[in-house]
Order: sequence, then structure tokens, then C-alpha cells
Amino acid sequence: MVSTSKIKSVDFYRKIPRDLTEATLSGAGLSIIAALSMLFLFGMELNNYLAVSTSTSVIVDRSSDGDFLRLDFNISFPSLSCEFASLDVSDVLGTNRLNVTKTIRKFSIDSNMRPTGAEFHAGEVLSLINHGDETGEEVAEDSVSLTGRNFETFTHQFPILVVNFYAPWCYWCNLLKPSWEKAAKQIKERYTIILSFYKESIIVFFPCNFLVFGRYDPEMDGRVIVAKVDCTQEGDLCRRNHIQGYPSIRIFRKGSDLKDDNAHHEHESYYGDRDTESLVKMVVSLVEPIHLEPHNLALEDKSGNSSKTLKKAPSTGGCRIEGYMRVKKVPGNLMVSARSGSHSFDSSQMNMSHVVNHLSFGRRILPQKFSELKRLSPYLGRNHDRLDGRPFINQRDLGPNVTIEHYLQIVKTEVVKSNGQVLIEEYEYTAHSSVAQSYYLPVAKFHFELSPMQVLITENSKSFSHFITNVCAIIGGVFTVAGILDSILHHTMTLMKKIELGKNF
Repeated sequence: MVSTSKIKSVDFYRKIPRDLTEATLSGAGLSIIAALSMLFLFGMELNNYLAVSTSTSVIVDRSSDGDFLRLDFNISFPSLSCEFASLDVSDVLGTNRLNVTKTIRKFSIDSNMRPTGAEFHAGEVLSLINHGDETGEEVAEDSVSLTGRNFETFTHQFPILVVNFYAPWCYWCNLLKPSWEKAAKQIKERYTIILSFYKESIIVFFPCNFLVFGRYDPEMDGRVIVAKVDCTQEGDLCRRNHIQGYPSIRIFRKGSDLKDDNAHHEHESYYGDRDTESLVKMVVSLVEPIHLEPHNLALEDKSGNSSKTLKKAPSTGGCRIEGYMRVKKVPGNLMVSARSGSHSFDSSQMNMSHVVNHLSFGRRILPQKFSELKRLSPYLGRNHDRLDGRPFINQRDLGPNVTIEHYLQIVKTEVVKSNGQVLIEEYEYTAHSSVAQSYYLPVAKFHFELSPMQVLITENSKSFSHFITNVCAIIGGVFTVAGILDSILHHTMTLMKKIELGKNF
């Protein structure tokens, strides 16, 4: 057997008998300092071990061919009616989607960008409207011309007032004119009060100093009048009724002077066919449910025939468009403009001012997610909604026909763990905006282009073995340094004592 003394000879940590050691006050103080230093450095090392470090690199975008990108938006247009607001999407690969409606919602808004009611729903598809046969013959004008001075008078006098807001230069207005005048003649023969200057005429005084000389025909009850307004001559009247496209056919019902909460007259828009027969049927369906009593209000349409072609007209001239789109990851455009297959627009009067309430790409990341990942705040969440809350308003100081364009450069940012698991996928963008004069109808356009490169943020965690090694290094290092300092301090004090004793001799 190996003797015990031989085994003791390999001891690395040989002990000095306790009776040969001496505790000193300086050594005790240095030991306390060393212990506190060990605890402090251990805490820092533990915190560093628990923290996750990140490394950032720029690589080629790893998206596969055919991937789509979600685009969320909420944009307010204070001067564009929901009647004609159209959202189109296109890209360089030839994709063109016009007047997208499936994934968007429209709300009429006032000048303060507040919604004035429920979601706006347009009428029938205007491109399929029947306009009747064009005739080259002169058509007698049987509809009544209204102006700003007599409009309110007729609105209050007749239970039903059907008005064609038009512009003489408008192609669709000229196409409608023969059918409109023929319908007006047929309706007049059935329902209206004949205006004349006969001896038996009576004089009726109305507000605004307007008077009408009229003779009541017992065979005609005067429940409806078909009229027209020239918007090139009566611009204020048309703006007051939020007319942006020509022709716009509106139906005003007696009693509409009982205003709603937003102080706008309640009236409806007609979206149906524009041939003579359809127009007459529409007016008849409005008039027939009304009794002949002179003071009966006509606030409700009890006929089901016109439910598809009559919709509540916008009570304000603005529109908020919100929703989302799925677009290909290639350069493309999101464009908002006034569009209709049966209306003309005066480009000099169109104002495409807007406020971007929200615009972002990719899956929306909830604020709670960002709060959970505060360590990533220097890298994420700063530019994913860069245009949010920014107004782009044309106060007419730029002149008419102003198109507002935005150029967006999108960069994908991906955060992955060391094992390859994706934590967050975010799309941030830079935005540059400009205005340009356009000969054609002005629009609001968002050009977007996805960068071929992406930012990759990798989270790197430390191994436990590395942590244990550093802890041992801390303990051993502090202990060793403290021992060296204690030895130096002890020898120094001993030397000073010897010198002091030497002086005494």
C-alpha cells in the first residue's frame, strides 16, 4: 500500500498550522473588500449571462418568389367625396386592380376629419348604366332651372325635388340631357303645377323675395318637380351639396329642412339607368306612396323599386378610406383618385389633400410585443409607421391640378434566435413626398419599392460553461490579487516597524 505521507506530498494546498498564523486588522479589512468585490463582479457576470446580445448584418432578402406583402392604411381626404373615391393598386409585373372594394371601408368625414355616419356604400356599378339612345334632334327643355336664390324655395314647396347637377362641357351630361328633358316632360304632364301668366293665376310669395305666378291644375297634384342646376354658373350651390362629379342626380324630399346632427340636409343620390323610361319609373316610385294632402312630408321611401338605385347622398365632401391590401414584393403604386364610368370631373376643382392616419407594411406588431422586447428598441419600431399623422394639405396656393406623390423605400428587418427561430419580422420604410402639376385629373399616389437587401438581427446567448469559467476566474483572481496586496501591506508595515526600532537604538 502507498503510504499516507506519499499521498500528502501531492497536495497543492498545503496548510500552515493555525498556531503559526496571525490575524491582522489590515488583513480583515482587505478580506472584506475582496469579498464585496467578488459579490459585485459575480452579480455583473450573472447579469451579463442572463442578457442576450445581438449582432446585426445585412444580407440579401430571403423572401421566396411569389411572396405577398400586407399593406395597411387609413387615409383621410377632406375634399374627396366617398361617392367617387377609388383606390387602385398596380405593380411593375403588370398587376392592375382598379377600384378595390373588398378589403377597404369608406366613411364620410367633415372638415375636422370626424366621421359623420355609418360606413358609406356606393350604388350600382356605374359603368353598366344604360344611357338610352342618342338623338341628334333638338330637345325642348322641360326641366326647371334652379339657382342659389330659388333652390331652397323649391325644396320646401315640393314634396319631391329631383335635381340634375350638370356642367355644359360634360360628355355624360350631354348624353343624359335628351333622356332627362323627356322624363321631365312626362313627369310634368302627370304631377307638376303648371306655371303660367294667365289671368286666373295666383301670386305666391316665398322667402328670399322670390315669387311664382302659378295656376293650379286640378288634374295635376304638384307632388314632384324635375329640375337642373348648371354647376358652372352656380358653383356655391353645387359645393354646398358636395357635387364633385357631373352629372349627379339628387333627390330632395320635403321635410329635409329638419336637419340632422351635422346640420346638413338629408337627401339621396340616384345611381340607376339614365334612359327616359328608367328615370320616369324612378320618379313615379318616389311619388306614388305620397298622399295628396298638401302638408304631408316625404321623408321615407316606401317603395321597394328604387332601393337598389337610391342611396343616401354624402352629407359632407370628405372621405376616410381604411383597410388593407396584399401586394407583391415588387415596385408598385397605391393610388387614390376620383373615378366613375358615368361622370365627368373638373380637374381644376379637384383637391387631393389628405392626412395619413396610418400606413404600414407587413404584419402589424402590437405595442405589447415591443414592450416585451425592450432590448430591441434601438433597432425596431422607429420607422414602420413613418407617415402616421402627417398632413399633406393643398391650400390652393399651389394652384389647381396638383398631384401629391409619396416615394417609399421599404427595408425588411428580421430578428432571429441563435437556433434560427424567427421572433419578429418587420418592414420599415423611408418616405419622401412631393407635389406636381398634372394636366390630367390629380391623384394621391404612393410609390413603394422593396429593397433587395434585408437587416438580420441575431440574438446570441452565452453558454453556462462560459459563465462558470468566468465566475471561477473572478473568485480566483480577486483572491489572488487580495493575497498579493495583503503580502505587500504586511511586509511594508513590518519594514516600517524595523526602521522605527532601528531609530530607537
